[in-house]
Amino acid sequence: MRFTHDLKNNIYPEECLLLLTMGTEETSRQKKVAAAIQRELASMLQNAIRNQGMSNLVLSITKISVTVDLSLAKVYLSIFPQNKASNYLKGIQDNAFHIRLDMAKRMKHQLRRMPDFSFFLDDSLDYEEEIDKALNQPQNPIEDREKLPKRQKK
Repeated sequence: MRFTHDLKNNIYPEECLLLLTMGTEETSRQKKVAAAIQRELASMLQNAIRNQGMSNLVLSITKISVTVDLSLAKVYLSIFPQNKASNYLKGIQDNAFHIRLDMAKRMKHQLRRMPDFSFFLDDSLDYEEEIDKALNQPQNPIEDREKLPKRQKK
């Protein structure tokens, strides 16, 4: 079977389409590594918050996605109170190197190489809340899609 691509018509053989769509789902290894990192990172960050005496800060890790080669981990954080979330996120991003070193020490018997961390704010709860508000309004946003809130891409 030849794998050719017709540039004019964008026609792919079925085998090529299968190969193009592969890799979009996380492997079991990625899921296991992400779960282990999430447990340890949540524990480490919660201990740091307690040790600094911050009683009015709630931080949770909503999702971690790890690349196929396990070299990069995207960490999505939910931080309350939200009015100071960007300040706390900036502090965490500035200390990403030290967080990675501490995580490598904690997980030295579980992972050979600790991935680099990229931290992001998780806005999915805000987005869901806006959709709920839109659905509770008298105008039906499902019939008129312009009334639905748009999700901002970062």
